Amino acid sequence: MEKIIKTEEEWKAQLSPQAFQILRKHGTERAFSGEYNDNHENGKYYCAGCGHLLFDSKAKFDSGTGWPSFYEAATDDAIETTTDKSFFMTRIEVHCAKCNGHLGHVFPDGPKPTGQRYCMNSASLQFKKIE
Repeated sequence: MEKIIKTEEEWKAQLSPQAFQILRKHGTERAFSGEYNDNHENGKYYCAGCGHLLFDSKAKFDSGTGWPSFYEAATDDAIETTTDKSFFMTRIEVHCAKCNGHLGHVFPDGPKPTGQRYCMNSASLQFKKIE
């Protein structure tokens, strides 16, 4: 997959301030504040930075954490992960595989069949409803 590479100025011009803070500066929105936390519509979730397909609503579940949560990515090449050792803890950070935008973190306490909880920031996602 060809990666999207832009300067910080190009990202700032393209993204909202909140999306820039999350996608490019590894920020996090407040729990229960994102527009997709309580979204139960059928559709697909794409990267707000580049439009790359990330998650399907069929894999979304209510984790009770206040962030949209999924038990698997839409495809094998949708996301990538790295180790995040900020804030005196070790977590697995999730990035868009195409533009490397920060999406959130993954934890090993999700439901079957994967046991994973991809805990994402709404501002890093774009939802497209399927009728």
